Amino acid sequence: MKEIKIPVVHQRLEASSGLTLAADCYGDPISRPALLLHGGGQTRHSWAGTAERLAGAGWYAVTADLRGHGKSDWDSSGQYHHEGFRDDAIALATSFDTPPVMIGASLGGISSLLAIAEAGNELASALILVDIATRMEADGTARIMEFMRGGGEAGFGSLEEVADAVSAYNPHRPRPKDISGLEKNVRLCEDGRYRWHWDPNFMRVDPNQSGDTFVTHSLLDDAAAELTLPTLLVRGKNSDIVSEEGAKTFLKQVPHADFADVSGAGHMVAGDRNDLFSEAVLSFLGKQGF
Repeated sequence: MKEIKIPVVHQRLEASSGLTLAADCYGDPISRPALLLHGGGQTRHSWAGTAERLAGAGWYAVTADLRGHGKSDWDSSGQYHHEGFRDDAIALATSFDTPPVMIGASLGGISSLLAIAEAGNELASALILVDIATRMEADGTARIMEFMRGGGEAGFGSLEEVADAVSAYNPHRPRPKDISGLEKNVRLCEDGRYRWHWDPNFMRVDPNQSGDTFVTHSLLDDAAAELTLPTLLVRGKNSDIVSEEGAKTFLKQVPHADFADVSGAGHMVAGDRNDLFSEAVLSFLGKQGF
């Protein structure tokens, strides 16, 4: 059976504060939209497999690099507050003719949740949170921060060194034989060193914040309490970010929400088990009658 080629169009989309974000758009623009926002330190490419599955099922899937990430604009102030990511999510969601399904992993999920709380449930037709909830495990969060600070200002001398860093963080995921794909996750600088693709300021502590706190529990709790639209929480069964207790807390806060626990996946659910993750997403959307 001949594989159907999904058309992908690259665009620059207007966000908030005059920034533009790099985006890949899969499928037919007249189809029902889905907006996919990645986690901190990732890029739009982390969604490629799921976006293709969605487009193949008749959706118009748009994946975007968050501000300060990938090929998107960096914040000129060098400050990366949750409000900026929230407002970008609102700007992207309202750019469609009809409210999109918002699918957000980690930082992208927080941004989507806060966007809906700010703009109202009519902003989206459904919300899918990927390994993010109102409670996060401190040890897992610290491990992510340690990984993202790896390489520091010195960077990496080769893609092999980049691959070593990724494998150390995700030891359960097979190391790719072809590591050229990692070029999407780094910048080759003038000194010949590779550095992570994100704005270094993204990892710097805001002196106006308390410690490393990006968003408070109370703000997330209040946002969750406002949800009335169809909601799905997807957790990686091996996640060190969202525990079973953290998932239970969210499901008590949003009793109408559905839940999927993806076996064999950690925090990077879509990358660890894209087949099972995509099936969970499509099953949920089908259940909603979309």
